[in-house]
Amino acid sequence: MLIPLHQKDMLSGFFVFLIALPLSMGIAMASGLPPIAGIFTACIGGCVASLLGGSRLTIKGPAAGLIVIVLGAVQELGMGDPVAGYRKTLAVGVAAALIQILFAIARLGIFAEIMPLAVVHGMLSAIGVIIISKQIHLLCGVTPTASHPVDLLLEIPHSLQTLNPQVFLIGALSLALLFLLPKLKIPTIKKIPAPIFALGAAIPLAFYLGFDTQHEYLFLGQAHMVGPKLLVNLPANFVQAITFPDFSSLYSFVSLKYVFLLAMVGMIESLLTVSAVDALDPKRIPSNPNRDLLAVGISNLAAAFIGGLPMISEIVRSKANIDNGAESAGANFFHGVCLFLAISIFPTLLHYIPLAVLAAMLVYTGSRLASPSEFVHTFQQGYDQFAIFLLTLITTVCTDLLLGIVVGLAGKFVLHRLWGVPFLHLFRVQTATITEGGKQVMKIESPCTFTNYIPLKRKIITARKESDIVELDFRASRLVDYTTQSKLRELQREFGSVHLTIRGFENHRSVSRDPVSTKIRMR
Repeated sequence: MLIPLHQKDMLSGFFVFLIALPLSMGIAMASGLPPIAGIFTACIGGCVASLLGGSRLTIKGPAAGLIVIVLGAVQELGMGDPVAGYRKTLAVGVAAALIQILFAIARLGIFAEIMPLAVVHGMLSAIGVIIISKQIHLLCGVTPTASHPVDLLLEIPHSLQTLNPQVFLIGALSLALLFLLPKLKIPTIKKIPAPIFALGAAIPLAFYLGFDTQHEYLFLGQAHMVGPKLLVNLPANFVQAITFPDFSSLYSFVSLKYVFLLAMVGMIESLLTVSAVDALDPKRIPSNPNRDLLAVGISNLAAAFIGGLPMISEIVRSKANIDNGAESAGANFFHGVCLFLAISIFPTLLHYIPLAVLAAMLVYTGSRLASPSEFVHTFQQGYDQFAIFLLTLITTVCTDLLLGIVVGLAGKFVLHRLWGVPFLHLFRVQTATITEGGKQVMKIESPCTFTNYIPLKRKIITARKESDIVELDFRASRLVDYTTQSKLRELQREFGSVHLTIRGFENHRSVSRDPVSTKIRMR
């Protein structure tokens, strides 16, 4: 597939490249991998995924949402040897990519739709908390003694008391720019992504403070050390950094756990991004989720074989792509080309990027994932959503991501059973469809939850083939959960509100004022 390069795509791709360059390196380092691994992934995500199609405006690359999984794999599989952990994690990435490819070929991307939104948001907020717990210490120029997220959070006051002033100056200045610049209403500034300003301030400041040479300085009578170890370390020749997978531990329980997490979480995040980007697309051209998943899977396979991080369709860079006027997949392709040229021609220049500015970008990213507004928004969706959100978040932070997801899903099952949903009705949906006034009226006779949304959607699509107008009647349904209603609203936007109508909630009570909050039929 040939990629046309329009002027707008090239301009947008260049802006996205400027954002992706530091973020890709920061995400790689936070994941326990060398910074070049993130650039490998972003290059392949741009140059390979764009050729395979699926979603024309999404940007493919490493994402903060996968940091916790990759870092956990490196640490557990390496058992103290980061290089061995890196190579074994690449093998995990290969296996996860193959699963994503198989899912795409079997058109199973739809299964990402059944993941309860409260569990997804709880998982992402937990990842945000974990990222902040690790990166805030690096922003201060301090190496923490703890490793568990809860202990790292408790150690933050100590790091603030023992911080390296010059490192903290760069990190704090970068963080302030990232938070404050998007709030300014100056059109010229708003057009330029805040990370570019952060880099523009941090690199000259690090050079002025002499970070390129190892030396000691005094601040308030206290000695501190700065030097090249506080700057990004990239090889002079990127070919030397190519690393191949080690498949020796692939069939261990630990490896299989991370294969599952990378395949499923990567698929869910990627497909959610595609859905969100379609909603932002000015031309409203729908993406093909299964084809996009295939593109991500093939790109992940290529990245894992040369030493790259796993990738997804990434929301922040995709939104920046749209905001800068991208019109086709050419923007994603051009951003990948720019990244390749950067590591090929200017590796020495990239070496002057301070680690503190990368830590600031990740703290900012983590704060957006775990934003207080996310807590408020979920609370407004209903007590059921907020309870599952908190359950997933707390379990993930205190244990690990897999257990957090399992506990969150179990909480949803328990909640639905407490509301009187029969066990068998959790997995099947009963409907009666009649033709009435030239339209298909589908009477829903069973509870509708995230677990039986797929068969419900299939029946709706079948009814749409029989008639141009389908009406869903939920008067007989005991319960319709938040996830099902959210997905039905998305389907309604896809078909058009005239062609898919929803009614029958007059005798149901809502658990909150949110229009799609869980509905429970009153006796």
